[in-house]
Amino acid sequence: MNDTAQRPPLPDRLSIDPRSPHYNAAVFEHDVGIKLNDKEFTNVGEYCISEGWIKIPAGKALDRKGNPMLTKLKGRVEAFYR
Repeated sequence: MNDTAQRPPLPDRLSIDPRSPHYNAAVFEHDVGIKLNDKEFTNVGEYCISEGWIKIPAGKALDRKGNPMLTKLKGRVEAFYR
């Protein structure tokens, strides 16, 4: 129970890319789970709860900088600590 008191609150929008303004290293020190329409996703690159979308990699496609191409899925988003 003490572990939950030390966890930072989950933000409305979060990205795994350190160059993004929505990146938060303190959150990634803990295991974060994301659900979209009650289905859990393990490969989420970015999410926004208030706007209702997540971005996941689109297959093996890469952009010109070598980062995975992301596709946006819309629905009811839930973020939680595992």
